[in-house]
Amino acid sequence: MKKILILLVVCLGLNACEGLIFEEDRASSDPKTNFDYLWNQCDQKYAYFDVKGIDWEEVYEEYTSYISEDISNDSLFKVMASMLRKLEDAHTNLVSTFNVSFYQIDLQGPDNFIFRTIEEHYLPSNYYVSGPFAHDFLAEGQVGYVRFSSFSGQVDNVNLDFVLNRYKDTKGLILDLRENGGGTPSDMFDLLSRFVDQRTLIYFSRLKSGAGPEDFTDPEPAYLNPHVGIKYDKPVIMLVDRGTYSAGSFTALATKAIANIILLGDTTGGGLGAPNGGQLPNGWTYRFSITQTLNLDKDPSFENGVPPDILAYFDWSDLSKDEVLENAISEIIQ
Repeated sequence: MKKILILLVVCLGLNACEGLIFEEDRASSDPKTNFDYLWNQCDQKYAYFDVKGIDWEEVYEEYTSYISEDISNDSLFKVMASMLRKLEDAHTNLVSTFNVSFYQIDLQGPDNFIFRTIEEHYLPSNYYVSGPFAHDFLAEGQVGYVRFSSFSGQVDNVNLDFVLNRYKDTKGLILDLRENGGGTPSDMFDLLSRFVDQRTLIYFSRLKSGAGPEDFTDPEPAYLNPHVGIKYDKPVIMLVDRGTYSAGSFTALATKAIANIILLGDTTGGGLGAPNGGQLPNGWTYRFSITQTLNLDKDPSFENGVPPDILAYFDWSDLSKDEVLENAISEIIQ
């Protein structure tokens, strides 16, 4: 399983943030009590039921029938984890002392990336590694290739200055975010600030604020501020796939507002909701998405994946060639 990293964990005064230990008089090992508690928390606070077309009442009727007084903890966990997987959201987990539930969003689309092909057939054996970036020249020096595998919090001015200065004379840059499962949101702003020359609105966000399906806070705008220093204003092709998740999807969404960046590959995995969670009466913990991210039209549907501007797939019958990368090179040097 490819690891999907946490975008961020927020505590915004919701009941789910009460603390890690239940008060003694509220603790319970009763299976139905714990099942109902988790279902109700999701019912009141999960942000994407409408976007995903999920009838949560119907889900309750399906899964409550499996709960009995004598159900084992292992079986109870499996029932509740299966219920949460109905959300089809990799920001959703149930955690006990003996198991962790997860949803593998990257398996919902074809695998579109193998770095070994790029290492063996495109990059020199001594390619550069600058912080989180693996990079070098392609197409006889006409194109810069930058592999960015994780939003690990290591993006800074030193490594970005080096990378962008090295490829300043290329015709274009390829940023490969395939199978980038997310991580630290600040990396996105540091990276994309190098490709804009003015303050740019990139998306809106809002918080699920009440139990009703339409109870959200007013949308808050998110802006990208241009970096003062080395920037890159030539064409940029960003490569994405279903494994591009969370902060990766935020980055893909932001490119829709940046004129010189083209998104190429497959639809991303989504993960545009910020996760938050709490504790069940029996001590297990959980989390799920409690915010929505909206595009510039204030549409939340990109939670199902940010579509590419140009669709391209890897051909697994020939591992000596990366068709997605080839498409990107062609877009730059055509």
